[in-house]
Amino acid sequence: MSQRPELGYLFNRLLTTVIERELPILERHDLQMWEYVIMNALRQGDAPTQTELSAITGRDKTRLIRNLDELVEVGLVRRDSDPQDRRNRVVSLTAEGRRVLQACRKDIRAMERELLAALPADDRTVFERALVTLDRELPPARRSLPRTRR
Repeated sequence: MSQRPELGYLFNRLLTTVIERELPILERHDLQMWEYVIMNALRQGDAPTQTELSAITGRDKTRLIRNLDELVEVGLVRRDSDPQDRRNRVVSLTAEGRRVLQACRKDIRAMERELLAALPADDRTVFERALVTLDRELPPARRSLPRTRR
C-alpha cells in the first residue's frame, strides 16, 4: 500500500495554494474570484439566461445578480434583452471584459508555471495532461455554455 497521502488531501493543499496565489492577481485586475469565475464561463459563449449562468458557475442566483450588476457597472459584461423573449436577459462579455479576462488568464498561467517549476518539464506536461484527461472523464457537474462566434 502506498504511503502517499490521499488524493483529497493533496488536491486540497494544491487548490488552496492556487487560490491564495490567484487572489492577488485578480485584485490587480480589480476582480473578485466569483467575477472571474463568471467571466470565464462567458468566455465560451453568451449565457442564454442568468439562471443557466447560475447553474453553470455554481453561484446562487441572488448572489450572481449582484456580481453581474458590478461587472455591468464597470463595463466588463452586458445584459441584453433576448429578442425571442424580452423578459429574458442574455449575458455576454464586452470587448473590455475579454481583454481583462485574457490579461488575468495570462498572469494566472505565469503563476501556474512558477508553482509547477519544481517539476521537471516532462512531469509538468504529464501532470497537466492527466488533470485534463481526468476532468474530461468525470461526469459533467453542470452544462457548459454553448460556443458562440465572436
